[in-house]
Amino acid sequence: MLRATDTAKLLIIGQAPGTRVHASGVPWDDPSGARLRAWLGISDAQFYDEQQVAIVPMGFCYPGRGKSGDLPPDPRCAPRWHQEILGALGQVKMTLLVGQYAQRYYLPETRSQTLTARVREWPQYSPQIWPLPHPSPRNNIWLARNTWFEGELLPQLQDRVRDVLA
Repeated sequence: MLRATDTAKLLIIGQAPGTRVHASGVPWDDPSGARLRAWLGISDAQFYDEQQVAIVPMGFCYPGRGKSGDLPPDPRCAPRWHQEILGALGQVKMTLLVGQYAQRYYLPETRSQTLTARVREWPQYSPQIWPLPHPSPRNNIWLARNTWFEGELLPQLQDRVRDVLA
Protein backbone atom coordinates (compact mmCIF):
# COMPACT_ATOMS: atom_id res chain seq x y z
CA MET A 1 0.00 0.00 0.00
CA LEU A 2 3.11 2.15 0.11
CA ARG A 3 4.40 3.84 -3.04
CA ALA A 4 7.26 6.26 -2.80
CA THR A 5 10.57 7.28 -4.31
CA ASP A 6 12.98 10.00 -3.29
CA THR A 7 11.98 12.08 -6.33
CA ALA A 8 8.27 12.36 -5.47
CA LYS A 9 7.00 15.92 -5.28
CA LEU A 10 3.46 15.23 -4.06
CA LEU A 11 2.88 13.20 -0.89
CA ILE A 12 -0.53 11.72 -0.11
CA ILE A 13 -1.02 10.51 3.45
CA GLY A 14 -4.28 8.62 3.72
CA GLN A 15 -5.94 6.33 6.24
CA ALA A 16 -5.54 2.60 5.68
CA PRO A 17 -6.41 0.32 2.78
CA GLY A 18 -10.00 -0.83 2.47
CA THR A 19 -10.98 -4.36 1.47
CA ARG A 20 -10.78 -3.74 -2.28
CA VAL A 21 -7.37 -2.10 -2.05
CA HIS A 22 -6.17 -4.78 0.36
CA ALA A 23 -7.15 -7.42 -2.20
CA SER A 24 -5.66 -5.63 -5.23
CA GLY A 25 -2.51 -4.35 -3.54
CA VAL A 26 -2.95 -1.05 -5.40
CA PRO A 27 -3.49 2.01 -3.20
CA TRP A 28 -6.61 4.07 -3.86
CA ASP A 29 -7.86 1.42 -6.34
CA ASP A 30 -11.50 2.03 -5.48
CA PRO A 31 -14.24 4.67 -5.81
CA SER A 32 -12.49 6.81 -3.17
CA GLY A 33 -9.35 6.81 -5.29
CA ALA A 34 -11.25 7.76 -8.42
CA ARG A 35 -12.76 10.72 -6.58
CA LEU A 36 -9.38 11.72 -5.14
CA ARG A 37 -7.80 11.72 -8.61
CA ALA A 38 -10.70 13.86 -9.87
CA TRP A 39 -10.22 16.27 -6.98
CA LEU A 40 -6.53 16.57 -7.86
CA GLY A 41 -7.24 16.89 -11.58
CA ILE A 42 -4.70 14.22 -12.52
CA SER A 43 -4.83 11.01 -14.52
CA ASP A 44 -4.35 7.50 -13.20
CA ALA A 45 -0.93 7.45 -14.88
CA GLN A 46 0.15 10.62 -13.06
CA PHE A 47 -1.31 9.45 -9.75
CA TYR A 48 0.54 6.13 -9.86
CA ASP A 49 3.84 7.59 -11.13
CA GLU A 50 6.04 6.94 -8.11
CA GLN A 51 8.61 9.39 -9.45
CA GLN A 52 6.04 12.17 -8.95
CA VAL A 53 3.56 10.99 -6.29
CA ALA A 54 4.27 9.23 -2.99
CA ILE A 55 1.42 7.40 -1.26
CA VAL A 56 1.86 6.63 2.43
CA PRO A 57 -1.06 5.35 4.53
CA MET A 58 -1.46 5.88 8.26
CA GLY A 59 -1.96 2.11 8.53
CA PHE A 60 -0.36 -0.37 6.15
CA CYS A 61 -2.93 -3.15 6.33
CA TYR A 62 -6.70 -3.46 6.31
CA PRO A 63 -7.79 -2.74 9.90
CA GLY A 64 -11.05 -4.69 9.77
CA ARG A 65 -14.69 -3.71 9.71
CA GLY A 66 -16.57 -1.88 12.44
CA LYS A 67 -20.25 -1.06 12.89
CA SER A 68 -20.23 1.95 10.58
CA GLY A 69 -17.38 1.17 8.19
CA ASP A 70 -13.73 0.26 8.38
CA LEU A 71 -11.95 0.45 11.71
CA PRO A 72 -9.31 3.17 12.27
CA PRO A 73 -5.76 2.55 11.03
CA ASP A 74 -3.53 0.57 13.38
CA PRO A 75 -2.06 3.27 15.64
CA ARG A 76 1.34 1.52 15.74
CA CYS A 77 2.12 2.00 12.05
CA ALA A 78 2.66 5.75 11.67
CA PRO A 79 4.88 6.21 14.76
CA ARG A 80 6.96 3.19 13.75
CA TRP A 81 7.44 3.90 10.03
CA HIS A 82 6.50 7.43 8.95
CA GLN A 83 9.58 9.28 10.18
CA GLU A 84 11.88 6.91 8.30
CA ILE A 85 9.77 6.91 5.13
CA LEU A 86 9.12 10.65 5.03
CA GLY A 87 12.77 11.34 5.83
CA ALA A 88 13.71 9.62 2.57
CA LEU A 89 11.33 11.81 0.53
CA GLY A 90 13.55 14.84 0.03
CA GLN A 91 11.76 16.43 -2.93
CA VAL A 92 8.20 16.72 -1.53
CA LYS A 93 6.69 20.15 -2.17
CA MET A 94 3.09 19.39 -1.23
CA THR A 95 1.46 17.04 1.28
CA LEU A 96 -2.19 16.01 1.29
CA LEU A 97 -3.56 14.88 4.65
CA VAL A 98 -6.56 12.82 3.61
CA GLY A 99 -9.03 12.16 6.40
CA GLN A 100 -9.12 12.81 10.11
CA TYR A 101 -6.48 10.27 11.16
CA ALA A 102 -3.72 11.83 9.05
CA GLN A 103 -4.80 15.31 10.08
CA ARG A 104 -4.85 14.54 13.80
CA TYR A 105 -1.42 12.94 13.58
CA TYR A 106 0.28 15.62 11.48
CA LEU A 107 -1.65 18.63 12.77
CA PRO A 108 -1.81 17.73 16.47
CA GLU A 109 -2.64 21.29 17.48
CA THR A 110 -5.98 20.85 15.66
CA ARG A 111 -7.10 17.64 17.41
CA SER A 112 -9.96 19.41 19.14
CA GLN A 113 -11.26 20.78 15.84
CA THR A 114 -13.70 19.00 13.58
CA LEU A 115 -12.55 17.75 10.21
CA THR A 116 -14.72 20.46 8.65
CA ALA A 117 -12.91 23.17 10.60
CA ARG A 118 -9.48 21.83 9.63
CA VAL A 119 -10.38 21.55 5.95
CA ARG A 120 -12.06 24.97 5.94
CA GLU A 121 -8.84 26.49 7.32
CA TRP A 122 -6.77 25.07 4.45
CA PRO A 123 -5.27 28.49 3.51
CA GLN A 124 -3.34 28.59 6.79
CA TYR A 125 -1.55 25.34 5.86
CA SER A 126 -1.16 25.74 2.11
CA PRO A 127 0.78 25.69 -0.13
CA GLN A 128 2.74 22.94 1.67
CA ILE A 129 -0.02 21.05 3.51
CA TRP A 130 -3.63 20.48 2.42
CA PRO A 131 -6.09 18.84 4.83
CA LEU A 132 -8.80 17.07 2.85
CA PRO A 133 -11.85 15.00 3.78
CA HIS A 134 -11.72 11.36 2.86
CA PRO A 135 -13.09 11.04 -0.70
CA SER A 136 -15.26 8.05 0.21
CA PRO A 137 -18.78 7.92 -1.22
CA ARG A 138 -19.82 7.77 2.46
CA ASN A 139 -18.92 11.47 2.59
CA ASN A 140 -21.41 12.58 -0.07
CA ILE A 141 -23.54 14.26 2.60
CA TRP A 142 -20.50 16.18 3.90
CA LEU A 143 -19.71 17.35 0.36
CA ALA A 144 -23.33 18.44 -0.18
CA ARG A 145 -23.29 20.44 3.07
CA ASN A 146 -19.90 22.02 2.40
CA THR A 147 -20.18 23.32 -1.15
CA TRP A 148 -17.25 25.70 -0.52
CA PHE A 149 -14.99 22.63 -0.71
CA GLU A 150 -15.65 22.01 -4.40
CA GLY A 151 -16.24 25.67 -5.26
CA GLU A 152 -13.29 27.26 -3.48
CA LEU A 153 -10.75 24.71 -2.29
CA LEU A 154 -10.63 22.28 -5.23
CA PRO A 155 -9.74 24.85 -7.92
CA GLN A 156 -6.86 26.08 -5.74
CA LEU A 157 -5.80 22.51 -4.99
CA GLN A 158 -5.77 21.58 -8.68
CA ASP A 159 -3.71 24.66 -9.56
CA ARG A 160 -1.15 23.80 -6.88
CA VAL A 161 -0.98 20.12 -7.93
CA ARG A 162 -0.46 21.19 -11.54
CA ASP A 163 2.40 23.50 -10.50
CA VAL A 164 4.04 20.89 -8.27
CA LEU A 165 3.91 18.13 -10.89
CA ALA A 166 4.96 20.37 -13.81
